[in-house]
Amino acid sequence: MMHLRKGSYTVCLSLLLATTNTAAEVLSKSTFHSIIRYDSIHRPAHATDGMVVSQRHSASQVGADILRQGGNAVDAAVAVGFALAVVLPRAGNIGGGGFMMIHLAETGKTISIDYRETAPSAAHTDVYLSSNGDVDDSAHRQGHSSVAVPGTVAGLTLALEKYGTMPLATVMAPAIALARDGFVMDYDTASAIATRVEMLQRQAYAKKTFFNPDGSVIPQGQLFKQAELADSLSLIAREGQSAFYQGEIAKKIVAEMQRNNGLITLEDLRAYRPVQREPVRGTYRGYDIVSMPPPSSGGAHVIQMLNVLEQFPISEMGSNSADYLHVLAATMKRAYADRSKHLGDPDFYSVPISWLTSKQYAKQLASQIHPQKVMSSADIAPGEPAPYESVDTTHFSVMDKHGNAVSNTYTLNFSFGSGIVVPGAGFLLNNEMADFSAKAGVAYAFGLLGGTANSIEPGKRPLSAMTPTIVLKEGKPWLVTGSPGGSRIISTVLQQIINVIDHKMNVASATHAARVHHQWFPDEIEFEAAVNPDAQQRLRELGYSLKPSGTMGSLQSIMWHDGAYYGSSDPRRPGAGVAGVNQ
Repeated sequence: MMHLRKGSYTVCLSLLLATTNTAAEVLSKSTFHSIIRYDSIHRPAHATDGMVVSQRHSASQVGADILRQGGNAVDAAVAVGFALAVVLPRAGNIGGGGFMMIHLAETGKTISIDYRETAPSAAHTDVYLSSNGDVDDSAHRQGHSSVAVPGTVAGLTLALEKYGTMPLATVMAPAIALARDGFVMDYDTASAIATRVEMLQRQAYAKKTFFNPDGSVIPQGQLFKQAELADSLSLIAREGQSAFYQGEIAKKIVAEMQRNNGLITLEDLRAYRPVQREPVRGTYRGYDIVSMPPPSSGGAHVIQMLNVLEQFPISEMGSNSADYLHVLAATMKRAYADRSKHLGDPDFYSVPISWLTSKQYAKQLASQIHPQKVMSSADIAPGEPAPYESVDTTHFSVMDKHGNAVSNTYTLNFSFGSGIVVPGAGFLLNNEMADFSAKAGVAYAFGLLGGTANSIEPGKRPLSAMTPTIVLKEGKPWLVTGSPGGSRIISTVLQQIINVIDHKMNVASATHAARVHHQWFPDEIEFEAAVNPDAQQRLRELGYSLKPSGTMGSLQSIMWHDGAYYGSSDPRRPGAGVAGVNQ
């Protein structure tokens, strides 16, 4: 493997070649040449004293530096979270929200922090309905009325206060420097901005932030500075979360809402609280699976699907064989059908977690799967497919030398969220209200339907597919993983776990392996191009409809094996990286 070493770090980026879709789908020629020096293809990077994996190698280095200074996994995770708000503006954020899983080595406990956004007090079930009862998609998905109360700052600061060891100012210093001094615009960010020129130039402050003074896109290689964001981060570093939810930043958010008929008030910001929840837990072939509970749907359904798959000889079927993919797709259909009906914010809706994740229910579902027959999605269960969630979420994983681990997924929802930058504050706001069902049973985003469990109520958190997960072996973190990808997040994390446990892959090979997805409706298997053509043909013969897909997800994973940490950043998106610490 080729490495670029900086001090005690091993920085590693994976390239996408024969095992997934072609590199041309993800990387430009210039980008390929600029990052090939970082990594080879299938072997994971390794380190002995800690590791950080994220969607930006610069953010991973920030986290590794915190570990090297003596910080723990939570210190590093908070540093990475704030750094990604600077260097990955389409998904990293302080204006969005997410979920964090933390394993504490000293106590052996795993806890979860829900810092998902909440609906403002002015929101209600019919807030996006016109006078004739139709859904106003523009208001629901775009602009100021689509913004939910952000949770990231409260979530990250809570994690640091309760489980970290370093001062907030220390872990935020790298992010502040990246914003004030700038970073070299990368291909991925420049391309993402170029594809969303209309949206990002709709608001004067977003245009000022992400474009040159003449309105042109900031090109790859140009220094990108964000002085107003640096000021906001500095305020948070000095004053804590109160700066964001009560102080100067809060006032700037509310002023922008008031000027543009947004829903968020100062009282909404002051009332926001992250919630520490009990994780969902399951077992799979001797391993403990610990993941995020509702309002994330991911943890419950990963465990549900693993329970079903445990009834089949997956390892004997072989990786991505037709037999395996049939059982996998049939299992996914049933889980996504349940997601449509049974998942929502547990503070507002009684989610039947114990039943969904029970071995008994899994055996019932497994008995419905015939090895040579396909059951139509229409015959599986009634209900409404889950709402759309953008693929532009992001995930990072951290493990330290003490055995602590963090798995964190957070988002602005759509790429660049609402496209609204808070004037004078320099950060983007989310459009998470689009993750609620605007009207039960009516198609809205991308032709999908919404259910009543995820209807809009003041203070409620929208349903999410984000699935930060920790797999324990003999009570200790063995695999830390998660991914962006909208509704495909759940199936992506599921296949990663199967690849390492059933198919005995190392973490890099598991990450590179081709993926499939079935979400009940539409009734089709989406597949990456590297799925074997013979397997594709056999699935068609069984009666499946197959749909070629672009790349699915972007796993950021760490595995503990034989006294070392092995990490892999998914090659499906450019710019990701592994940073390991060897002291």
